[in-house]
Amino acid sequence: MKQLQQNALRLALYQPDIPANTGAMMRLCACMGMAMDIIEPCGFPFDDRKLKRTVMDYAKHVDYMRHLSWAHFKEQVGKRRLVLLTTKTDTPYYGFAFRPDDVLMVGRESAGVPEDIHNSVDARITIPMAEGVRSLNVGMAAAIVVSEALRQIPSISALSRKSA
Repeated sequence: MKQLQQNALRLALYQPDIPANTGAMMRLCACMGMAMDIIEPCGFPFDDRKLKRTVMDYAKHVDYMRHLSWAHFKEQVGKRRLVLLTTKTDTPYYGFAFRPDDVLMVGRESAGVPEDIHNSVDARITIPMAEGVRSLNVGMAAAIVVSEALRQIPSISALSRKSA
């Protein structure tokens, strides 16, 4: 069984249900040199042509692991810190101290994560938004937070490794 790479920032998608968003986040991870976790079941066939259209040829550049369930994912993650991006907290992402081995997690586009999972993560962060709006696209939110995490921890950035 494939093991998670230790001491590397990861992006986890909890039961994604829009293939284009999943593909865009796979591409984000490929471009940023990050690994990704996909916690099943997905709301679409993982080989969906819409996913392929978005991820294009970047799929071969992303290290991703599919997990059959939340329990399997938790077993693989071990003691790593799970950081949930959510609208249900007041902790802004830009005030959060990221660590190199964090697992950043986004929920389903249609429903977020169940309350028991929301309550079991180690930290919850949000992107402050204008009054009267619900949320950003999950892929956009992931990109904003990944960017901040990589800014805080430049030693783990693919870009810093490339220029070294």
